[in-house]
Amino acid sequence: MANPNDPALHSWIDIPPHSDFPIQNLPFGVFFTEERGTRVGVAIGEYVLDLYAVSQFGFFRGLDLPTEPKVFRRRSLNSFIRLGRPVWRAVRQRVSQLLRHDNTELRDNEDAMRSCLVRQRDVQMLRPVKPQNYTDFYSSIEHATNVGTMFRDPNNALLPNWRWIPIGYHGRTSSIVASGTDIRRPNGQRKAPDAQVPTFGPSQQLDFELEVSMVVGQGTALGQTVPLSEAEDHIFGLLLFNDWSARDLQSWEYVPLGPFLGKNFGSSVSPWVVTMDALEPFRVEGPRQEPEPLPYLQQSGGAHNFDIQLEVSLAPQGGAETVISRTNYKDMYWSMAQQLTHHASNGCNMEVGDLYASGTISGASPDSYGSMLELTWRGTRPLTLADGSQRKFLQDGDTVIMRGFCQRGPLRIGFGEVRGTVLPAVE
Repeated sequence: MANPNDPALHSWIDIPPHSDFPIQNLPFGVFFTEERGTRVGVAIGEYVLDLYAVSQFGFFRGLDLPTEPKVFRRRSLNSFIRLGRPVWRAVRQRVSQLLRHDNTELRDNEDAMRSCLVRQRDVQMLRPVKPQNYTDFYSSIEHATNVGTMFRDPNNALLPNWRWIPIGYHGRTSSIVASGTDIRRPNGQRKAPDAQVPTFGPSQQLDFELEVSMVVGQGTALGQTVPLSEAEDHIFGLLLFNDWSARDLQSWEYVPLGPFLGKNFGSSVSPWVVTMDALEPFRVEGPRQEPEPLPYLQQSGGAHNFDIQLEVSLAPQGGAETVISRTNYKDMYWSMAQQLTHHASNGCNMEVGDLYASGTISGASPDSYGSMLELTWRGTRPLTLADGSQRKFLQDGDTVIMRGFCQRGPLRIGFGEVRGTVLPAVE
């Protein structure tokens, strides 16, 4: 059977050039229509392949899958993910086979075609997983250095523990929303540098954070740890993540316990989860880690990072998009495997569907920073948009759009996009 990642594969479905969703990708998501209700699907070109309909036509018969079709009618991928890596791979392999240009099973069955394929423009994409837990890491050395330079001593921008430990904090899952969901500007306490007392009201320094999140695919029992060599076996796939941030609220409240109301008012996720198998061709070595990590975090030789090109666009209300940042996930100092292993090192139990976000992803150049805080250097260097307007931080009506893809030769594997529009605060 052909390798689903084979660059030579092509589908009988007409897939536009530079599509995020060629036959080599096949990411999983959850969609809704009035007629079908909620279904699990796979993205292919401009279509969604309805996996419940595929199962109803018997196309999964003979795969010896320990599942029933109802697993494809859930409001999240969690039940499917719990079936385990052998099932994920078997389903992706079978879908790849059905969509190949030389396979007639689905292509020449008009009833099945009508039932199994629906245009993406005709569906509502939902949040793909139901996370019980969410952790946000702080793993870009460029971002951490920029923030330390702005808020502390530029000569000692990184705190002493940063190069020894993947720093993270536990966030809130109830406010993690699907792409396209509007984000309400939060109210909160903030204190101006020259003020004697704080004030309460809408955040004046609303920001985005460009991140990539892993989706936990295999849980652990309380007290169980995960060796670094097994960490990636616990990851189902990756999605794009916008961790909205109110900088003025955050800077006032974060000492001594860290982020709280400045972060938990909203995070946005992209609808498609790109599997680890699909990302395999895009492995790269990460940056050199100095000093050498402690033994439990030491990675053996090989490529543990992934070459994912990322960009952020900002569109004012009624205006055109302006690309304001381009960067790459490959430069993350701490790999996702190290993040997961450290997270479980104290026996904290992981659960299927949990989200572990990378933290803000910033590159070395000013046009590759992953937040407004950095792009405008705390508001001192405003950005100019295509319509001539300027931004220090986000304004009401602004829409933030994040996109990501991997590219190697003609093969492109994309994540789609995650977008959200800022609404005025509730007075």
